[in-house]
Amino acid sequence: MAEIELQENVIHINRVAKVVKGGRNFAFTALVAVGDGNGNAGIGYGKGSEVPLAIQKAIENAKKNIHPIPMAGSTIVHTTTGEHGSSKVLLKPAAPGTGVIAGGAVRQVLEAAGIKDILAKSLGSPTHLNVAKATLNGLLGQRTPDEVAKLRGKNVMEIAPKGLVDAYENTKAERKLKEDAKG
Repeated sequence: MAEIELQENVIHINRVAKVVKGGRNFAFTALVAVGDGNGNAGIGYGKGSEVPLAIQKAIENAKKNIHPIPMAGSTIVHTTTGEHGSSKVLLKPAAPGTGVIAGGAVRQVLEAAGIKDILAKSLGSPTHLNVAKATLNGLLGQRTPDEVAKLRGKNVMEIAPKGLVDAYENTKAERKLKEDAKG
């Protein structure tokens, strides 16, 4: 498989301490979002004695957990809420040109995935790791127009607006072309 060009966004670095008999042993944790900017993204968590080591471990972990994300053009398919622990993230599709209206961990994950137009709101616990996982859960929890039509036993055009179906199909076709060109 050809090596994919991935962008890596460091979401959060934390210094942790283990109290031992002789004092405190300090270490670092890193939370990283990795994506190809074309609808594939993942998050990773790493720990190490130095910051670069923790970041490197987090990137390796994130590369193992990359998932394809359903998209309609430069936004998501439908409004969704992702949950992890006591963190919730509300994700709403937006018109082209809106940009990424999100903050913190949510923005990093969305940018790594290549989503360019979206409205997001973080609800509940602000813990970086839980918010990042909730964002990814929301993105992966989307139902594509194909899936919904199949469940209802109808045609795709009967259950979704033409613009949404066209945008989804175009994005799917573009991804397939890029994969064929790389592979």
